[in-house]
Amino acid sequence: MEFLALVIAIVAFIFARKANLRARELQAQLSLLQATLQASPPAPTQPAGIETPSRAPDTAASAGATAVSPPAPEPAERPSATGIAAAPQQPAPAGARIGLEERLGTRWVVWIGGLTLALGGLFLVKYSIEAGLLGPAVRVLFGGLFALALLVAGEFARRRDARAAIAPPTMANIPAILTAAGTAVAFATVYAAYALYSFLAPPLAFVLLGAVALGTLAAALLHGPALAGLGVIGAFVTPVLVSSGQPDYWALYVYVTVVTAAAFGLARLRLWRWLAVATIVLSGAWMLFDIARPGTLAPHAFAAIAGFALAAALVVAGFLFGPPAEAGRIEPVSSGSLAAFVLGGMALVLANDHADAAMIVFALLVAATLAIAWRAEAAAGAVGAAALAAFVVFAEWAIRANPDLAVVPGGPLPGIGPRADDGTITTHLVTATGFAVAFGAAGFLAQGRSIAALVPVVWAAAGTFTPLALLVALYARIAHLDRSIPFAVIAIALAAAFGAITETLTRRAARPGQTIAAALFATGTLAALALAFTFALEKGWLTIALALMSLGAAWVSLKRPIPFLRALAAILAGIVVLRAGYEPRIAGNDLGTTPIFNWLLLGYGIPAASFWLGSHFLRRRGDDAPLRGVEAAAILFTVLLVFTEIRHFINGGNIYRIASSLVETGLHVCTALAMAIGLERLRLRTDSIIHNAAALLLTLFAGLAIVFGLFFFANPLLWRIAIAGLLVNPLILGYAMPAILALLLSYAVAGHRRAAYANAIAGTALVLALTYISLQIRRFYHAPYLNSGVTTDAEQYAYSVAWLAFGVALLAVGLMWSSQRARLASALVIAITILKVFLVDMANLTGAYRAFSFIGLGLVLVAIGWLYQRILFSQTKTPPASDSPAA
Repeated sequence: MEFLALVIAIVAFIFARKANLRARELQAQLSLLQATLQASPPAPTQPAGIETPSRAPDTAASAGATAVSPPAPEPAERPSATGIAAAPQQPAPAGARIGLEERLGTRWVVWIGGLTLALGGLFLVKYSIEAGLLGPAVRVLFGGLFALALLVAGEFARRRDARAAIAPPTMANIPAILTAAGTAVAFATVYAAYALYSFLAPPLAFVLLGAVALGTLAAALLHGPALAGLGVIGAFVTPVLVSSGQPDYWALYVYVTVVTAAAFGLARLRLWRWLAVATIVLSGAWMLFDIARPGTLAPHAFAAIAGFALAAALVVAGFLFGPPAEAGRIEPVSSGSLAAFVLGGMALVLANDHADAAMIVFALLVAATLAIAWRAEAAAGAVGAAALAAFVVFAEWAIRANPDLAVVPGGPLPGIGPRADDGTITTHLVTATGFAVAFGAAGFLAQGRSIAALVPVVWAAAGTFTPLALLVALYARIAHLDRSIPFAVIAIALAAAFGAITETLTRRAARPGQTIAAALFATGTLAALALAFTFALEKGWLTIALALMSLGAAWVSLKRPIPFLRALAAILAGIVVLRAGYEPRIAGNDLGTTPIFNWLLLGYGIPAASFWLGSHFLRRRGDDAPLRGVEAAAILFTVLLVFTEIRHFINGGNIYRIASSLVETGLHVCTALAMAIGLERLRLRTDSIIHNAAALLLTLFAGLAIVFGLFFFANPLLWRIAIAGLLVNPLILGYAMPAILALLLSYAVAGHRRAAYANAIAGTALVLALTYISLQIRRFYHAPYLNSGVTTDAEQYAYSVAWLAFGVALLAVGLMWSSQRARLASALVIAITILKVFLVDMANLTGAYRAFSFIGLGLVLVAIGWLYQRILFSQTKTPPASDSPAA
C-alpha cells in the first residue's frame, strides 16, 4: 500500500513538472511575441477618415489637430476580480536569467509541496495504523476526505487563476499539482479499501478505480497533460489491481474500450500525440492479454474491432473526427494506430489456430485498413503493416501443414503441425484471393492520386508483395513444395497482370512516385515468372529460371528505361550465385556420372550465357554497379562451368573429392590461362574494370596452381605418380600445354600492361617448357614412376642435348620472326645448359659421354656466334670513293 501510493505520487509529480515546463516555454514565446508587436512601427496606410500628422507635433497645424490613430492592442490586460482592467505584465527581457531565489520560491517549493501533500496523506494513514488511533473504516473515510479536499483546493486555485492575470512563465502550476495529488490519494484510498480492508467487492472496486481514472482524464482538459498521463496510467492499471477468481473478459474489454475512447478523445481535443501513442500501446497490450485462452475469441475480437474503430475515428488524421492532415504526408501515429490493431487481429488468428471466425475478423480489419488508407493518406503506412500481417498469417498456416519447414537442429518447433480444429482451406483460399486482388488492384489504382512520391510507392510495394507472398504460402500449404502445374499457371497469370500494369504506368505522364512504382511492378512480373518456373520445374531448373529472369530484366531495361530494372538484374544474378554456392552440384545427388552433358552444363552454362548476354544489354546504357555485378556473375559461372566439369570428369562424378591429380591440375591451369587470354582481349574493347580484374585474378590463380600444384603437390618427381604413355601422357596437359598458353598470354599483355608483368608470364612459360622436356626424358628412362631409379650417363647426356636443342630452336624462332624475346630466352636456356655441362656433366659423366657433351656444346656455341655475326648483326663494307686517299 505504501509503495503503491509513493509510486503514484512520484508519477504525478513528474507529469506535473513536465507540463509546467511546457507551459512556461509557451508563455515565454507569447510574451516575446507581444513585445515584438508593441515595438513594431505602425502600418504605412490608415483607414479612410483617419488623419496622420505630417509634421512635428510642435507646429501650429499639429497643435490644433485632432488626429486619431488606431488604438494599440493590449493583449496582456485581463479583467480582474473586481472588473477593473489589470495592468499588463511586462515580459522578461530576452536573455534574462532566473535567479536562485525566484527559482526556489516560485517553482521548487510548489512542486515539493504537492509531493509532500500526497506523502503526508500516506504517512497520516500509516501513523493511524501503527498507533491504533482509528479503525480501518475511519482511515478510508479520512483518506477520501483528504483527496476531496485536495481536488477542491485545486479547482478553487484554477478558477482564481482564471480570473487573475496569467502567471509568469517561471511559476509552477499550483492547481494542476493539487489536483494531481488529490487524484493520487483518491486512487490509493479506493485501492486500500479493496485490497487491504476488503470493504469493496471486486466489481465495485473496479468501477470506482475506473471512475477515478476517467475523472482524472476529464480533469486533464482543465489542468493539462500531467493529469492526462496520470489518468491513462491509472485507468489501464486498474484491471491489474483488481483480481477475480472468475474473470469476465467481456466486462474487461468493455472497460478497456471506454478508457481507450476517453483517452483518444482527450488526445484529439488537446492534440496530444504522446497520449494517443500511450493509449495505443496500452490498449494493444490488453488486447493480447490471455488471447490464447479457450472461449475468449469473441471478447478479444470485440477489443480488436472496437480499438480499431476508435483509432480510425479519433486518431487518423484527415478521417472522420481525426486531426487535420497534411496532403501527401504519411503520419506515423495515424498509420501506427491502425497497424497496432491489425497486428492484434493477426495474433488473434495465430492464437486460435486459424479458426474461421478469427480469419473473418482479421479480413475485416485488413479491408478496413485499405479503405481508410485510401481515404486518408496519413494512414498509408498501415497498408504495409497489413500486407506483412497477411503474409505472416498464411505463412504460419503453410508451416502447420509442412512441419519439416520448421525443423531446427534441436528438433521441430513445438506446436507446429496440423490440428483438427484448423481453419478450413476454403476460408483461407477465399481470403487469400480477396487479399491478392484487393492489394494488387489498390496498388495500381493508387498511382497518380497523391502529390507525394512515398504514398504511391507504399501502395505499389504492398500491391506486388502481397499477391506473390500469398501465392508462395498457398503453394507450400497445398502443393507441399512439390511440382504443381496449376500453381505455375496462376503465377504466369499474375506475371501477365503485373506486366500489363508496368506497361500502363510506363506510358502514362510522369507523376510523383510513378517511376518507382513501375519498377516495383516490373520486379513483380519477373518474380512471378520465377515462381512459375519454380512451381513447374524440378531440381536445378530454379537456378536456370532465376538466371533467365536476370536476362529478362536486362532486356526490359533497354525497352523501358526504369533504373531499378538494372539493379534487379544484378540482384537476381546475386541470388543465382548464392544458390550455386549453397549446392554446387545444382541437382544434388542426381548429378550423375555422365561427362560433359549433365546438370552442370545446364546449371552453369545457361546462367553463364544469360549473364553474358545480360551484361551486353546493360552495357548499352552505361557502365555502372549493376552492370559490373552481372559481368562478375558471367565470368564466375563460366569459370565454375569449366572447373566443375573438369572435376566431374576426372573424379567420376564426385566434384567434392579433396585430392587433385596431375591431369586435373594441368587442365585447371590451362583453363585459367585460356580464359585470361580471352579476358585480356575483351577488356581492350570494353574497358571494363571487371574484365580487367578477372584477367588478373585468373592469371594469379594459374600462377599459384603452377607453383603449388604442378611443381609440388602434383609433381611426378616428388610423388609416386604414374605417367602412362610414351609421348602422349599427362605431362602434355600438365606442362606442355600450360607452357604454350602462358607464352600466348605473355604476348596478349605485351604493350598493354607493365613489361615486368609480361616478362614474368613469359619466364613462367619458359620454365614450364624446360620442365616438360626434362620430365619427358625422365619418362624415357624411368617409366612409369619418375621419382625412383638412378640417373645414368646417357640420361644426363640426353638432358644436355635436349636443353641445347631447345635453345637452338628458340634462337631459330627468334631469327625467323625477328623476336628479341625468343632470342633472349634462347640465350637463357643455352646459359643454363653451359652451367649444367661444366658443373654436372664434367663431374658425373665418364668416357665418351663427357667428351661428346663438351664437343657438342662447343660446336653449337660456335654456330650460334656465326649466326649472330652473319645474320643478325651482319655489317656490309662500303667501297671507298675513287678520289679518296684510300683509293
